[in-house]
Amino acid sequence: MTWFTIGIFEPLFNGLLYIQKLLPGHDLGLAIILLTLLIKAILYLPSLSSIRASRQLQVLQPRLKEIQTLYKGDKEKLAQAQMALYKESKVNPLASCLPLLIQIPFFIGLYQVFISGLKIDAHTSVLLPATLKHVYPFLRTYYQSTPINTMFLGFINLSTSHGIANIVLAVLAGGSQFWQTKMLAAPSEPKIKEARDESMTSAMNKQMTYILPLFTAYLAYKFPAGLALYWTTQSVLTVAQQYIFLKRHPLKPAVVQVSNDQPQH
Repeated sequence: MTWFTIGIFEPLFNGLLYIQKLLPGHDLGLAIILLTLLIKAILYLPSLSSIRASRQLQVLQPRLKEIQTLYKGDKEKLAQAQMALYKESKVNPLASCLPLLIQIPFFIGLYQVFISGLKIDAHTSVLLPATLKHVYPFLRTYYQSTPINTMFLGFINLSTSHGIANIVLAVLAGGSQFWQTKMLAAPSEPKIKEARDESMTSAMNKQMTYILPLFTAYLAYKFPAGLALYWTTQSVLTVAQQYIFLKRHPLKPAVVQVSNDQPQH
């Protein structure tokens, strides 16, 4: 077995099965929500670092605009000035992407759980032997004879895709992802006549605000509904975390305003 199977897939698979076993009614959807809470707790500190880095980039937007105006037409000096500003302010412009990168193995692992892990007999709903080999010994006896309940709230089948449930969850997943990204977008500022070209980071952030939610919604529709439920729950939890942080660290109006004294050419 590969390191991914041992280190990511099997812990997620068995964690989900264990939580479902403990829940009254053995609701798979509630088990996914609780597993997402656990994953979110594990990733709490990296997520907090990402939110803090995004807030710092918001604060630096006026100075970045001024640098763009000052070094318009000189890409080399512009890049040097931006890097100097990041170093001076102790800001890593890529830090805000870290939690997303960390989440990718979890997302792939859960995808494997729903595609490969939850393979059940069509007649008995018991896990197939090929799947049982990935179940830890202390759970294997129970799941050798106990049917898997793939329903959420009694009417949403989380093992299927392309259904009505997927459409609803896709909208929720995309919407919550948009909300999450929009909260940390740089505030709108007055246009500077001389600074028509935006920095690569700013342009990327604007694209991510719209492209990432659409991509998330597409995946939520195409993949099993259980994965869409995980992504929606994860995004809602991140929105809550961001809201608490931003409430405690509001941007001062004076910080986000661009100075009227722009360099003259």
